[in-house]
Amino acid sequence: MAAAALAAWGAAPQGSAWAQAGYPARPVRMIVPFPPGGPTDVMGRTAAKAMGDRLGQQFVVENKAGAGGNIGTDAVAKAAPDGYTIGLTAISSLAIAPHLYGSVPFNVEKDFAPISLVGTTPCALVINPGAPFSDLKGMVAYARANPGRLSYATSGIGTSNHLAAELLQSVAGIQLTNVPYKGSSQIVPDLLSGTVMMSMESSLATTLQHVRAGKLKAIAVTSPQRARALPDVPTVAESGYPGFEVETWFGLVAPAGTPQAIVARLHEAWAAGSAAPEARAAFDNISGNLRVTTPQQFAEFIRAENQRWGGLIRRLGIKAD
Repeated sequence: MAAAALAAWGAAPQGSAWAQAGYPARPVRMIVPFPPGGPTDVMGRTAAKAMGDRLGQQFVVENKAGAGGNIGTDAVAKAAPDGYTIGLTAISSLAIAPHLYGSVPFNVEKDFAPISLVGTTPCALVINPGAPFSDLKGMVAYARANPGRLSYATSGIGTSNHLAAELLQSVAGIQLTNVPYKGSSQIVPDLLSGTVMMSMESSLATTLQHVRAGKLKAIAVTSPQRARALPDVPTVAESGYPGFEVETWFGLVAPAGTPQAIVARLHEAWAAGSAAPEARAAFDNISGNLRVTTPQQFAEFIRAENQRWGGLIRRLGIKAD
C-alpha cells in the first residue's frame, strides 16, 4: 500500500510539488463527526496518533457530532482543501444519508477526496437469554410464526444496524418491528431487563462484556468472517444465508480539491502507521477490524456502497423520521 501511495504521489501534478517537501508544516485538524468514546472516535484518535507519528506533526481530533454524523462530515466538505482539515467519517454519512434524507448539505461524489478505508465493525444480533429462541434459525422460525410481533432495538432509523436487520428480514422472508433508540448506550439496559428481547448492534464493544458474562447472548454476526471477540458465534451466512455481509465501516476523507500529493502523503502515513502494534491493539479493544485501501479503492468502495444501500432504501421505502 505504501508503494502504491508513493507511486501516486510521484505522479502528482508538478504544481503540487510544494506539498511533497513542506507538508505538513503545522498541526492537522481531524474532524470526527461523533461524540468522544465511541468506535468512530477511537478509530479517529488511533489514526491521528499513527499519522502524526509518521509525519512528524500533530493531528488534532475535533469531535463535531450531530445529525447522525452529517454535521461533522459537512464541515470537512466545506473546509479549505489544503490538507490541514481531514475527517474520519462513516457509512452513515457517506453511503446511507444521501438516500435516506430528502437532502444532505454535501455531495458524496463531488465534495470529498477519499484517502483510505480505516476500519470496520460487524453488526451482531444479540438477545436476552429469556427470548423464546436461542439461535438465528429459531429466531426466524419464531418470527415467521408471529409476523410483526417480534421487536428488535437499533440505534436509529437508517443506521447500519437498522439496515442490516432490514436486509436480514428481506432475505429470510420475515417481518420484525424496529424499536429505534438514540444510541447503543440506551439499548443495553432495556436489553438486559428484557424490555426488548433482541437488538441488532453495530458495535460489539457495547455488549461484549454482558455477552461474556452470560447476561446476553449473541446469536449471529453479520460480517463475512466470525468476529475475533466472539469466535464461537456463527455468521449470518453460516447460519443459512450464504453471501450475507454487512459491516459498519469508517474511512478518512479530505475536502475535494486537496492536492493529489497531499492525499497520497496522508494515505502513506496511515498505511505505515496502521501497522503499529498500538494501533492494532486499539482496534482490538473495540472489536474492530483495521483496514487500509488506496484512495482509488476507497472511492470505488464508496460508490459501490451507495449503490447497495441506496437500492435497498428505495426498494423497502425506508424514510427518516
